[in-house]
Amino acid sequence: MTSTLEQLRAGQLAGTRRLKLACGLSEFPREIFDLADTLEILDLSGNALTRLPDDLPRLSKLRIIFASDNPFTELPEVLGQCSQLSMVGFKANRIRKVSGQSLPPLLRWLILTDNEIDTLPAEIGTCTQLQKLMLAGNRLRTLPEELTACARLELLRLAANQLSELPAWLLRLPRLSWLAFAGNPFSEALETAALTDTPSADIRWDELKLEQQLGEGASGVIYRAALLARHEHASRPVAVKLFKGAVTSDGLPDCEMAACIRAGDHPNLIPVVGKVKDHPAGTHGLVMELIDPQFTNLAGPPSLGSCTRDVYDADTRFEFASVLRLAYGMASAACHLHRQGVMHGDLYAHNILHGGQGRALLGDFGAASFYATDDRDFRFALQRLEVRAYGCLLEELIDRCDLVAAQADIAAKLVALKENCLSEEIDSRPLFDEIAAVLRQLTGAGDRDTAAFAAV
Repeated sequence: MTSTLEQLRAGQLAGTRRLKLACGLSEFPREIFDLADTLEILDLSGNALTRLPDDLPRLSKLRIIFASDNPFTELPEVLGQCSQLSMVGFKANRIRKVSGQSLPPLLRWLILTDNEIDTLPAEIGTCTQLQKLMLAGNRLRTLPEELTACARLELLRLAANQLSELPAWLLRLPRLSWLAFAGNPFSEALETAALTDTPSADIRWDELKLEQQLGEGASGVIYRAALLARHEHASRPVAVKLFKGAVTSDGLPDCEMAACIRAGDHPNLIPVVGKVKDHPAGTHGLVMELIDPQFTNLAGPPSLGSCTRDVYDADTRFEFASVLRLAYGMASAACHLHRQGVMHGDLYAHNILHGGQGRALLGDFGAASFYATDDRDFRFALQRLEVRAYGCLLEELIDRCDLVAAQADIAAKLVALKENCLSEEIDSRPLFDEIAAVLRQLTGAGDRDTAAFAAV
């Protein structure tokens, strides 16, 4: 909840642990220091700030600071002196300079999306607690090799920069699981080809009748709509996603659209009907099959505390047969995507729609990236990276699974598969076709039953 400057000055916020001020501030209110004994989360997003005070470390309990949508031109060096600070978010500023002195010692989560940064400091390698690094929408041409010291890094967003290559050492980080790099010069040709060469129907805007809004994400708004028949009176219900056009924390909406189209048909992916054509405002959009409302998100996205792991309702439980079916479906979908040269980049439970009994659909291609499938080493490296994300999903499902004694042997093999997927010995991780084969065996389904088993 947003507080007011008047409340702060009147002492009405004494004892608060979380403060959000968005009131056109051009200077840091000194009254915030009155909260030094308790303040842990400070959100100053949506103001007109260009600097932070030199004595910011007086906020000795400060763990998280947000200052997005401000005109900062450099990441304040004083942040590096805040001993308890673990999360820093300066999205959509005008930051060009990031000094090594600006990085706090306990940094776990750094958000610098949509700025003007062309260089990262070598000192990033001293951030040994770093788990999440979000740099989409900047001007980076290279990455400092010192990043190899960040052995705990799990999520990295590099989309929409100026990178001429993805360094091989990056793919050897032992815990890296979620990576986005679309919208860079080295992948541009593949993204263009996905939009121009992959067959996809054009659906005219005047053939669509938008109805209620179904949801909204960082990259666009999804509506229920009617697709009007061209030669008959009947129409069919569909979902329409209209993209916002701005860079998101994951990357560029155009790259997301290209990935959805390139993905093609699979029982565990949301089918794409076609691309929106002739929108009066030039807005890009996709028309997709309308999903039964009984399908809901498997989990919620990571919280400030969980950082890289999804959040489930406390009472979430799964039957063992459902876990096997869901696990197989996601492995099969990932295998299919990688055959098309697409890495999902955000293989998470919160991006899976679940309809019960293990029926599942993988969605949200906002972090998807393209790669050439003829480069065997690069292809396997990217796939094994995403296999670790799959291992995290499998771990979460197993932890919430109800087992009976008769399933113990199969469960032990499933746990072993999970451990292999999570292995920090990257080359020992299985590929997705191997994972799918193991799960087929565990369910007792033969090859002839595979399609039926995967279908939702």
